[in-house]
Amino acid sequence: MPESDEQLDVIVVGAHPDDVEIACGGTIALLVEQGYRVGIIDLTDGEPTPLSPSPEVRRAEAAAAASVLGVHVRKILGFTNRRLMDGFEERVALAKEFRRYRPKLVIGFGNKTPMASPDHYQAMQITDAAVFYSRLTKWDEYFDGLPVHTIEKQLYFRLQFEPAPNVGFDNQITVDVSETIEKKIASIACYATQFPPAKAYVYDRVRGLAIAAGAAAGCNYGEVFFNTRPLSAKDLMKAVGLNT
Repeated sequence: MPESDEQLDVIVVGAHPDDVEIACGGTIALLVEQGYRVGIIDLTDGEPTPLSPSPEVRRAEAAAAASVLGVHVRKILGFTNRRLMDGFEERVALAKEFRRYRPKLVIGFGNKTPMASPDHYQAMQITDAAVFYSRLTKWDEYFDGLPVHTIEKQLYFRLQFEPAPNVGFDNQITVDVSETIEKKIASIACYATQFPPAKAYVYDRVRGLAIAAGAAAGCNYGEVFFNTRPLSAKDLMKAVGLNT
């Protein structure tokens, strides 16, 4: 998984390593296969957790998962797990990555995850702010000379682990991940410290939610996203999947 400052088409933001794999690993793998340059940014290293012996082990798992998905860049920003807060430092740090890699699309958390980590909702707010900060002029002293960059589109994902309520946006889009669902499952399995044999049910749950999402949209497996604004199309036939 080489890292460089070359432009990325898409950046996906998670609070911890394994968030984005669970939420949209199939879409990430599909985008890579389609020729897009994709990066993952984790705001924390996810540690401590009960079964992981050290942050180094969790980072190795994250690198292995990134390799399975084929992403071009994965960075862990190093904020503190369990204490992640939407603050100015966090917003600027993520906005710097957006300015550095200049993505067209940013994908991140879209709501709270009740009875799961509150870091997830903090990550949503940090991502929203960083998308805004990335394009602000006359603020160079905070961004190490990195040029301003306007992100064209932002999508919210749901954490595809437990059934989740609508995030409050009507602009839902389902990506057909039938061809990459096994890569998604394999990337999650890289986190052996998080999903030991006693939690093997997780894979059935992730697969089942993908089946349900796909069935609603007319495909075998799907991942659901919400657009922050209504989608428009110049080619209606392609927009509804009739591009042959």
